[in-house]
Amino acid sequence: MKFSRDDYNNRIVDKAGKIPADEPVFLLRAQDKHAPSTLRHYAALLEEDGNIEMAEELRAHARQMIVWQKSVKVKKPDK
Repeated sequence: MKFSRDDYNNRIVDKAGKIPADEPVFLLRAQDKHAPSTLRHYAALLEEDGNIEMAEELRAHARQMIVWQKSVKVKKPDK
């Protein structure tokens, strides 16, 4: 798996080996102020495709991020 951030390539590991080494992936952290809205947008796309269950799971995850954000300092994305 290949992240856009080189430092993630060395720290985040796919122990099950399900993601090919050359597949680009992207990680959103709850400290990123845009993460919950990004997840909600993706959930809407999933719902349009008929994947209601996964859309609801993603919306629940976005809500968890918002709760977490209320207890810590959120920030703009950085590199």
